[in-house]
Amino acid sequence: MDRLNPTFCKLYPEGGRPSIPPEQLLLALLLQAIYGIRSERMLIEQLDYNLLFRWFVVLNPDDPVWHPTTFTKNRDRVLNEELMAKFLELFLAAPEAKPLLSSEHFSVDRTLLRAWASHSSLERIDGLDDGPPPPSGDQRFGGNASGKKRAKGDFRGLLLSNQTHRSTSDGQTWLFKKAPGVGAFLSFMGHCVMENRNGLVVASEVTQASGTAERDAALWMVRSLKGEHQKTLGADKGYDTRDFVADLRINGITPHVAQNIQARRRSAIDGRTARHQGYAQSINAKQRIEKVFGWIKQAAGLRQLKARGLSKVGAVFRLHVVVYNMIWITNLLRAQQQQAVMA
Repeated sequence: MDRLNPTFCKLYPEGGRPSIPPEQLLLALLLQAIYGIRSERMLIEQLDYNLLFRWFVVLNPDDPVWHPTTFTKNRDRVLNEELMAKFLELFLAAPEAKPLLSSEHFSVDRTLLRAWASHSSLERIDGLDDGPPPPSGDQRFGGNASGKKRAKGDFRGLLLSNQTHRSTSDGQTWLFKKAPGVGAFLSFMGHCVMENRNGLVVASEVTQASGTAERDAALWMVRSLKGEHQKTLGADKGYDTRDFVADLRINGITPHVAQNIQARRRSAIDGRTARHQGYAQSINAKQRIEKVFGWIKQAAGLRQLKARGLSKVGAVFRLHVVVYNMIWITNLLRAQQQQAVMA
């Protein structure tokens, strides 16, 4: 926490009333993510009677707990992308974590995060009406006439797209469907780069949900990886495009992307890469990144976001990535200690 003090100082202006210390805010947010506590009010209730929670956030047993509204307003200062990115960087540089990381072999993947906005919040970007709804039923018996004004949230007969409609609740979220034949939802896209030795996340990003976001974010994250030596990057079939594979090679990264072989389509990965044993190992190792998304969305409760805006969602996602690394490193160190005792 001491190494984050320069960043904390930028968040709080000089003067004014005393506020909740940012160190305690961050520790409380870690607790909320670890135990999947659904709201700040429930977290404050836990702090009111749970002595272990009080000890973790450095509150004495007789200290008054914070008001939920005060906690929420101060939490917004801590939840910013710059601080969370610095938090992840410092955590990975810690003496306990650094020996567990691989600097050569990585995997990348993305997941959809359901935005805190519903279809009923969609409105036309140009401000015009969507027109009357289609007629339903037999008009002789009171069926809806086509000239009737369309109710808010009624999109029957309309083809919604990100070019025509935008959410009034969160203007930065986009409609995106996970697969053909599945409905589109307002979503963000969370991306992670995992090192393959122990499955720890070394880089993360949140973008708007689009067809090219997964490849664009992957390139941006792997370029930020430290070290000049040759690296490998495993990925699924969605990353098998000529442009993405070529960009990886230009940046000195060997693409271990799963081949997407379909009718009338050739994979960008040829035999020069696929014949090596390391390619098969990367394809198997990349599946472990699903554990990261599974924990974040199931155990930590991030399947449905409770934040709005790309920056705020990015900070929340990075916080949960740090918590996942904390839990996983704890398990790895405990396993090493048990092996040392047995030896």
